[in-house]
Amino acid sequence: MLGALVGVLIVLAVIGLVVASLFVRRHRESDRPGPGWHRTDEVFNDPSTNRVMRVWLDDSGERRYVRETDRPAI
Repeated sequence: MLGALVGVLIVLAVIGLVVASLFVRRHRESDRPGPGWHRTDEVFNDPSTNRVMRVWLDDSGERRYVRETDRPAI
């Protein structure tokens, strides 16, 4: 009985994590450029979401990714 309860809790936790991952941004992804970000010419199609993303550099030189809303998927 206890084993079945633990199994159900694990399944519910996995389902919860999968659903939550649909609403969480990917690493270094943003809705819009932040202050001090510099636009690059690099654009790519994110294969997992089929979204066109533009690469931006912040003041420290780290790459940031912003969805290109005016371009169809490549």
